[in-house]
Amino acid sequence: VPEDQADKLLLASWGLPKAVLEKYHSLGVVKMFEWQAECLMLGQVLEGNNLVYSAPTSAGKTLVAELLILKRVLETRKKALLILPFVSVAKEKKCYLQ
Repeated sequence: VPEDQADKLLLASWGLPKAVLEKYHSLGVVKMFEWQAECLMLGQVLEGNNLVYSAPTSAGKTLVAELLILKRVLETRKKALLILPFVSVAKEKKCYLQ
């Protein structure tokens, strides 16, 4: 992330509603890793273009997906489908995103 865009590491910079930010903050998530912000700033990904990215387990891939989904759902008022690999993760995200 270029120095002039360092604020993009903060979740509050992405136009998310206060309630969403408060939920992330309560979980200790206030800012992203540089690679996560870079993913969100690539091309037209925030406008709905595709994004393929890879990172090790527990690196933070889900946060990128959640932010993209939340922004698109809130901006377009359309539904989203989130596919997760395990039932336990799906149940956790269901409770979390409600």
